[in-house]
Amino acid sequence: MAEFEKQSVSRKMMEIITALLTAGAGLAICYGSWRSGIGWSDMGPEAGYFPFYVGVLIILGSLVTLLRSMFFYQHDGEVFLDIERARPVLGFFLPLVAFMIVSLLLGLYVGTALYICGAMMWQGGYRWWISALAALAVTGLFYLVFEIGFQVPLLKGPIEGWLGIY
Repeated sequence: MAEFEKQSVSRKMMEIITALLTAGAGLAICYGSWRSGIGWSDMGPEAGYFPFYVGVLIILGSLVTLLRSMFFYQHDGEVFLDIERARPVLGFFLPLVAFMIVSLLLGLYVGTALYICGAMMWQGGYRWWISALAALAVTGLFYLVFEIGFQVPLLKGPIEGWLGIY
């Protein structure tokens, strides 16, 4: 266990990883924009014109960060993340991953209600009935705002189908 707790991720490594990920996002933006058209038509710029150049700027910024991190880095050995810093991050991140999975399987309303109730109980220390009431209130508000007010259907799962919420 002591060996595991000594493991850490350096700041330099995280900057390199982040630069590569943002460059990948920039490439995806450029590719999608190129497919939509990046030129000019009789009506003006095509749909992908401006997003393409935003993608190019993201790639350029990522390359600058990558080069700076690899060749001009001054903080050797600086720890970005160790096990003590990772615990609160995982306490926030893992429930979000569970929320996404539950929302995909059971629908956004069920996922939202479970996430809010769970977060209030385990992270906030609220009583179960206060958490459940808040979760139902927020989920009901989402339904009223999106489904009724804006008429934008959100992802529904089998439970909403059984309840006739379509």
